[in-house]
Amino acid sequence: MADNNVDQNNTPAPSAPEGGAAQDAVPQQAFALQRIYLKDASFESPRSPVVFQGQWAPKVSFSLNSKSARVAEGVFEVVLTITVEAKIEEAAAFLAEVHQAGIFTCVGMIDADLEHVLAAVCPNILFPYAREAVDSLIVKGSFPPVNLAPVNFDALYVQTKQRQAAEAVAAQPAN
Repeated sequence: MADNNVDQNNTPAPSAPEGGAAQDAVPQQAFALQRIYLKDASFESPRSPVVFQGQWAPKVSFSLNSKSARVAEGVFEVVLTITVEAKIEEAAAFLAEVHQAGIFTCVGMIDADLEHVLAAVCPNILFPYAREAVDSLIVKGSFPPVNLAPVNFDALYVQTKQRQAAEAVAAQPAN
């Protein structure tokens, strides 16, 4: 009967190879969320209180960006930035920006998998928190809520990789 050893984190400990023979160690992949936090938030309403007079029919635009940085071996910070701007007749009604961050453990992954996790999987996890933070700022500014639609970060990642590949082909000198 095999023993199931458990470490302090209640995860199975690696067992010795059967028969004591040395085997090539295959690195196991691990992905874990350590922490989600609000790194930065700002809200501006430069035309208050005039903006509250008259009809509310703004042109709303938003942008998003994500970046990642290695914090320690196998540990990464991913920051998702969402900016929402509402304009009335080309004048800013409000500008809200949130930097939602998370610390993620990503070990045993090949570079392509790690890149995909940091560029798509982690932002997918962070987005609902960032969306709520943006909405909260806007409502606290006494404006109607802005409901941001879900974002498919996997599709954005694929589009980015395709664009980079096309740019690399275009940059090669013609023979």
